[in-house]
Amino acid sequence: MTYGDAMGAGGEGDVRGLLRQVEGWVDAVAGTLRQLDEQKVTGTDSAERVVATVSGAGRLLEVRIDGRSMRDLDHVVIARAVLEAIGAAREIMADNLGVAMSALNGGQIDPDPGHDPLDQYFDAVLRETDHG
Repeated sequence: MTYGDAMGAGGEGDVRGLLRQVEGWVDAVAGTLRQLDEQKVTGTDSAERVVATVSGAGRLLEVRIDGRSMRDLDHVVIARAVLEAIGAAREIMADNLGVAMSALNGGQIDPDPGHDPLDQYFDAVLRETDHG
């Protein structure tokens, strides 16, 4: 049972339970981000003249330019190809991050912004402060 569910069942006073659950979430997110950072993702420009490799955290690790491109293309076209390849790699990395975060969020890609499971807890704390 999540803490949000527990609050719905009248468990607003279980602050230790809330802290354990938040700590678990933080550990899960940190572990997922570490795993993603260890990944290497590659992307190419549309003509496959340039290959860029980025880490799962989006850091540029390597750029390889086809030798023929260095001979046949001017610096402006090569620069555009490099940017396109880096952008493609980072887009794949962002997709991987979205999938990982969705898995941590119970499969919900976009949680309901109008629903905060902690609202009841904060309301209870405010009621105690007003009356105590």
